[in-house]
Amino acid sequence: MPFQPFVMEQMMSEWENVVDINLSESGVHPMTLGELLAMDGREAGDLADMGLVYPQANGTVELREAIAAMYPGATANDVLVTVGAAEANYIAINTFLEPGGEVVIVLPNYMQVWGVAKNRGCRVKEVYLDVEADWALDTAALDAAVSADTKMICVVNPNNPTGRIMSEPEMDAVVVAAERSGAWLLADEVYRGAERERDEETPSFYGRYDKVLAQGSMSKAYGLPGLRVGWTVGPAGAVADMSRRHEYTTIATTMLSNHLTATALSPKVRPQILARTKMLLKGGYGLLGEWLSEQDGVFTGTPPDAAAITFLKYDLPISSTDWMEQLRDERSVLIVPGDHFGLEQHIRLSFAVPEPQL
Repeated sequence: MPFQPFVMEQMMSEWENVVDINLSESGVHPMTLGELLAMDGREAGDLADMGLVYPQANGTVELREAIAAMYPGATANDVLVTVGAAEANYIAINTFLEPGGEVVIVLPNYMQVWGVAKNRGCRVKEVYLDVEADWALDTAALDAAVSADTKMICVVNPNNPTGRIMSEPEMDAVVVAAERSGAWLLADEVYRGAERERDEETPSFYGRYDKVLAQGSMSKAYGLPGLRVGWTVGPAGAVADMSRRHEYTTIATTMLSNHLTATALSPKVRPQILARTKMLLKGGYGLLGEWLSEQDGVFTGTPPDAAAITFLKYDLPISSTDWMEQLRDERSVLIVPGDHFGLEQHIRLSFAVPEPQL
């Protein structure tokens, strides 16, 4: 099969650091090193004596214990630390799927696992969320797509790009479908902690089924994308199998990233970071909502339950990619076109950015 490029990341890699206003980013506005350390009562100089050595390849014990604490029943042995959730997704596909293997992917989503599965030579079945039902999971379509041959089901919850959080019955339906086929359940959960209007954190798929791979990251809800730290939480044996692939790719995240991520996920600092996240989400969406209400019905969409992005349908005589390019070239503003998610006449906008920029 011809190589499937990751069109959204290709576009962002080329332009996100060139434009004046970047509304293509999918996480909350990044923190500074000083902000992070101040939450722990420290200064940047306190890191001066840290040895920039190779850390433990699968993540320091301190960091893996901090991650495991967010998943009831998990231990450090159930955690693999990776270079972003992107690596976690990549090696999961290449560990548990063979060429020709069947994978069911719920769309729209971030599209990385879709592309990796295509490039692996897998048979990809697509199940779309129901736009007419506020992006609810079409459980009947999922059930029909999953067969005895299905080796993996892939979901993103909270969803990217729509920001919708699955209901408990929807999560149960995903688990039932996976159990019926014996498939792995790959759950991209990078927006847990970025709930916009509710205090409780989105529940994880981890612990609901014995073949769940729960993916997390510091890039979205925590506003620390530059650390390039992600993880998989799953059965210890499966995590060990993924580690063997990890040792062929990046070997390890940096020692500094391990230390700073453990700090960010500590009981002292994590609540402060998530409070900052909710402040940005509420303020940003309030300002965006005011602007949308003044656009004479050009935009329609369901407000996101979580995440730093919203997915809007628009009524204008222009394709989403042409509009993205026009805004980029004429106004130095970058957005994500809906056709990157397979849905034309939509755009994805980030809103958890500083008010002057928004």
